[in-house]
Amino acid sequence: MAASGKEKGTVPAVTPMMAQYHALKAESADCLLFYRMGDFFELFFDDAKVAAACLDIALTARGEHGGDAVPMCGVPVHAAENYLARLIKAGHRVAIAEQVESPAEAKRRGGSKALVRRAIVRVVTAGTLTEEALLDARAANWLVAIAEAGGAVGLAAADISTGRFEIACVAASGRDAELARLGAAEIVVPETLAAAPAGAIPFDPRAFDSLAAEARLKALFGVATLDGFGRFERAGLAAAGGLLAYLDRAGQGTLPLLQPPAARVAADHMLIDAATRESLELTAAAGGGRRGSLLDAVDRTVTGAGARMLAADIAAPLMDRAAIERRLDLVRRFADDAALREAVRAALRAAPDIGRALGRLAAGRGSPRDLGQLRDGLDEARALHARLVRLEDRPPLLEEAAARLAGHGALTDLLGRALVPVPPVDAAQGGYIAEGFDPALDDLRATGGEGRRAIAALEARYRTATGIAGLKIRHNGVLGYHVEVQARHAEPLMAADSGFTHRQTLAGVVRFNAPDLHEQALRVGQAGAHALAAEAAHLEELTATALRGATAIAATADALARLDVAAGLAERAAEGGWARPAFATHPCFDVTGGRHPVVESAIAAGGGRFVANDCRLSEESRLWLVTGPNMGGKSTFLRQNALIAVLAQAGSYVPATAATLGLVDRLFSRVGASDNLARGRSTFMVEMVETAAILAQATPASFVILDEVGRGTSTYDGLAIAWAVVEAVHDRNRCRCLFATHYHELTRLAERLDGLSLHHVRAREWKGDLVLLHELARGPADRSYGLAVAKLAGLPPPVVARAKAVLAKLEKGRAATGGLAAGLDDLPLFAAAAAADPPPDPLRAALAAIDVDALSPRDALDRLYALKRAAAE
Repeated sequence: MAASGKEKGTVPAVTPMMAQYHALKAESADCLLFYRMGDFFELFFDDAKVAAACLDIALTARGEHGGDAVPMCGVPVHAAENYLARLIKAGHRVAIAEQVESPAEAKRRGGSKALVRRAIVRVVTAGTLTEEALLDARAANWLVAIAEAGGAVGLAAADISTGRFEIACVAASGRDAELARLGAAEIVVPETLAAAPAGAIPFDPRAFDSLAAEARLKALFGVATLDGFGRFERAGLAAAGGLLAYLDRAGQGTLPLLQPPAARVAADHMLIDAATRESLELTAAAGGGRRGSLLDAVDRTVTGAGARMLAADIAAPLMDRAAIERRLDLVRRFADDAALREAVRAALRAAPDIGRALGRLAAGRGSPRDLGQLRDGLDEARALHARLVRLEDRPPLLEEAAARLAGHGALTDLLGRALVPVPPVDAAQGGYIAEGFDPALDDLRATGGEGRRAIAALEARYRTATGIAGLKIRHNGVLGYHVEVQARHAEPLMAADSGFTHRQTLAGVVRFNAPDLHEQALRVGQAGAHALAAEAAHLEELTATALRGATAIAATADALARLDVAAGLAERAAEGGWARPAFATHPCFDVTGGRHPVVESAIAAGGGRFVANDCRLSEESRLWLVTGPNMGGKSTFLRQNALIAVLAQAGSYVPATAATLGLVDRLFSRVGASDNLARGRSTFMVEMVETAAILAQATPASFVILDEVGRGTSTYDGLAIAWAVVEAVHDRNRCRCLFATHYHELTRLAERLDGLSLHHVRAREWKGDLVLLHELARGPADRSYGLAVAKLAGLPPPVVARAKAVLAKLEKGRAATGGLAAGLDDLPLFAAAAAADPPPDPLRAALAAIDVDALSPRDALDRLYALKRAAAE
């Protein structure tokens, strides 16, 4: 008796389909595999379990593998983008395995049971998206690769949806700040990188080869040297090599649109670390998303490209005064001419996002709709160019932008003649090439139309000949054209001499074929197939023509975005009465009537009025110590001035009556903190880490805001830390600084530090209630009003009364002892104390000077003997 495959000790044979699936899965083991089967993408085994849970779809089974049921789930091909978006957002990557031949081709190749060939055509990841449905139109989508070489860190970043490509080289300490600036959707690192950012994707370290990357970049952009694009360090080139290899893998050998790389130099823009960006909520609010951020409060752009450029400007304020003034000149032109501003904004509203349309076409994922968007966008650019060149007052940036809007007339005219007014997204059904563009295509369409009219005539003739009024000629994907009658009328057509051939019997209806119907159907089918092929050929040719001008089109997209940013900033300035900032050559900060743009918008929405305040920092008064009650506006005042610095150097007008600033090289904010339990850090630890970074990196050209330093520990510890930090900022860093505190003892430092100035937010008690005035005044606050704020917050009256009694007792004791700061008046100044510190331990100094990684075993032994001798001396 033959043994059954189910008997113990035997393994069921692997089906050809499962063998093919496993081979494809092996190519993409770190991705979920979308395996195309007809009209569905199917997932199997663990992929199915993960996807079913993430997408909330049914988990079923298909056959067996190794004696066990195979878990399976699937999504319809026509709705795949929606499911992909959810998987990518959840942090997954997806490999797409498509059918690369038709069932008919498979049958011709290997017989009736031949398996359709499939291949991975694309790997979808968060950083390699181009589809409109998967991207935020108003946010860039950066893929970043990181490499280390020569003690430096290289970053290569690309937004393949528009082709933006930049390469940077920074010190190891500046890596996280650059990543925070970019807000990367995906980060790729060599598998060997020791300290990779959280969530980074490990990749083949051999791809991060600077020499190979340099050669590839030269070949990619057709140049003999990269010097024309900027100066690139080895670490940056190594990162670019990894980036290109990762894009190769994602596109299965097809690179997306990449503009020539821009060399990003840290000194070109204001340095802002990740903690400061989060604290100031520059481009994202604390709870996530744009709402409540500086970007949200400022953004009046009318295009997605403009919104993305504005976000980039705010994320990287400039350090080049001339470049800032050029941006401000453009904003001024629109601010002074409301009619021009509205006309330009109206034109921009009508312009599609040609940058992203171009990106999809270059990545091989374009559609007739994308070509239509290029046509319409370039046509709007041409009309806008004609308007702008007639202006008499054209600042340099407007002149440059206008010049980039022209030069696409031939392509625009070609696409205008070739495409229907509203081309479809799906090219498979045809119908996107305009009538009259290709006479041969028109003839094919006419032939198909005549055939369909002939089929309609056949239907009428069949009804007359058979006497069956309900006879219909229908079409489906399996039978093609066929005659259909209700079952009760089918018998006469079953006769051998009826002229009809039986094809199919279903519940209630019977289907037939006929020789003359077959002939007409063949004519229609051939004409339709030839028409689709002709349209596909035109689509390919039109796409190639558009891509030959990709660099110029990308420049036009950038010019439209720059006009949108400037006009939007002018609109915002007009709304809020904002002023153009001026820049000084020395590190001053002189703001009259400054406001917080986000808070002011929120107050205005509620019908209130924001209280403006001045801020004047100079060499003689470079550090302001700000005291006053909670909720009095100290933190708002600190933040608003930091935001004014960001806006000014980004090229925007600022929420103030007037502002004159010295350029800020680094911006630091230590305002508020929260636990970072995942990294084992308490609130106070986070505060101290951020404060340490400020003291280590701030320069005389920096701007620092510090709020409540030292409040997370005991009173004496906190006061001591705050005292030392104020002295260090004043004497060592010598930067412009706003320091808010409740430690009134710190006000004594004004007598000893010549650059420190005392200020407070005003408050009054009226009939037992606290009135917060939100105004800044000179001098220290008379008290903190903590109990009044507690009462305002709703603390129970008995608790407030008890607190008052305790406070009276404490203040009486402090008066008797001279207060917390008693004895500090005789403390040496910070600079003198630092100079009086004992010299460093020679043994520690010798240890610190050793580069352990560079020592050979012999050198290490010699150093160890030397250290033992030094310790014995």
